[in-house]
Amino acid sequence: MVGAGIHFGTDGWRGAIAGDYTFASVRRCTQGFASFLLKKGYAGRRVVVGYDRRFGSENFAGSAAEVLAANGLNVLLTQTATPTPAIAYAVVYHQAAGAVNITASHNPATDNGFKVRDEHGGAIDPAGLKEIEGAIPAQDSGVQWIPLKLGLKDRSVEFFDPAPAYTEQLSRLVDLGRIRAAGLNVVFDPMWGNGAGWLPSLLAGGTTKVGEIHSERNPIFPEMERPEPIRPNIDVGLRRVREEKADALLVTDGDADRVGFGDEHGEFINQLQVFGLLALYLLEVRGLRGPIVKTLSTTSMLEKLGARYGVPIHQTGVGFKYVAPKMLETNALMGGEESGGFAFRGHVPERDGLLASLYLLDMMVSLHKKPSELVMALYEKVGGAYYYDRVDWPLDEAGRDEAMEKVASARPAQLAGLRVLDRLTVDGFKYMLEDGGWLLVRFSGTEPIVRVYCETMHQEKVQRLLEEGTQLVGLQP
Repeated sequence: MVGAGIHFGTDGWRGAIAGDYTFASVRRCTQGFASFLLKKGYAGRRVVVGYDRRFGSENFAGSAAEVLAANGLNVLLTQTATPTPAIAYAVVYHQAAGAVNITASHNPATDNGFKVRDEHGGAIDPAGLKEIEGAIPAQDSGVQWIPLKLGLKDRSVEFFDPAPAYTEQLSRLVDLGRIRAAGLNVVFDPMWGNGAGWLPSLLAGGTTKVGEIHSERNPIFPEMERPEPIRPNIDVGLRRVREEKADALLVTDGDADRVGFGDEHGEFINQLQVFGLLALYLLEVRGLRGPIVKTLSTTSMLEKLGARYGVPIHQTGVGFKYVAPKMLETNALMGGEESGGFAFRGHVPERDGLLASLYLLDMMVSLHKKPSELVMALYEKVGGAYYYDRVDWPLDEAGRDEAMEKVASARPAQLAGLRVLDRLTVDGFKYMLEDGGWLLVRFSGTEPIVRVYCETMHQEKVQRLLEEGTQLVGLQP
């Protein structure tokens, strides 16, 4: 069966290293992508290949390059582990047909992954992913590949450094000199990943100090469950802020496409608050206008900001395979999701944790406010505080269908005492509540889990909402 055993989720394919994720399976995936590109008429075009700091990533990237070269494509292979947004920008800068990125992003250390990007540097839409998946050969015999040494010799594969072009792009998008001269004390945690060294380098030479932790390559990701910029993974960084009396904590995940934020008191600013802050920065500080694209699992504060500043808000399913195409369609000002990934107009339709970090620092400098004060300013704009939380429950394949049937048939009139005004089924089951908040039950497309999320203006109702959402699936919290 074509593509047997390999299924693309919301952002490519991920698997357990030496389990289903092997050199053979990476070659098969790459053959599927190569066939997709050739069908689109891209023979002879460049394709960017990059990778993260996980175990064996550079070797898996080499295998991908071998297949692309054998299929008549010219490969630009990064010479070192590279942030995902730098790989995405390289696609645009070099007018490439797309990219392969070997990364499992925020997954546990045992995993690796295979992401594909289009000619815009953004995620490929669901129809395209299905086409790629369908082109994956079931057997190794269906793969064309040449030894990497031969590709380097005949120059169908070339090593390159994406850093200069990406750095120049960042300097166009944000005033780095103003941040350098602001005298900030920032703790930066790249979570042992691809963001290491980037913020200290970008902001060097002024009075702003960037102290980096977890910057070495260590593919087991010590001191955290996984390189995902949420608690408890960032607790070490939050503690460092308190110890050093720093102004802020910035965190990027394993491949540097997501951002995490902590305030001057060492308190976590969650991903939904960060989305609101970045939108407010672009609309208020920069005076920009344009649509904002959000996944249905993120904040309703955006609708409040949209109404205030006269910009439309577009809601999509979860994953940048939905966000990126909608951003291109609408020329959106920004797009983002609950996981802490945000993309911006004038750049690439791809999440960029480094640019988001710089924007947050520039907001602090422009408004002369500490992070906690920025959150209070956001709440003033949207009419009050919003509270968010999420729980993930393991759910094997056998129980998935039954759980989906239970929640699909549920029609609650109230949740945690709040009237349900509407139910959306774009991607999961989202219940819109009378206070402007919501509850979402969603079955993951990449992991055997069900996620229950909520946002509300009533802090005391958060846990009850999560409990009632879990019960809708037939689970007991």
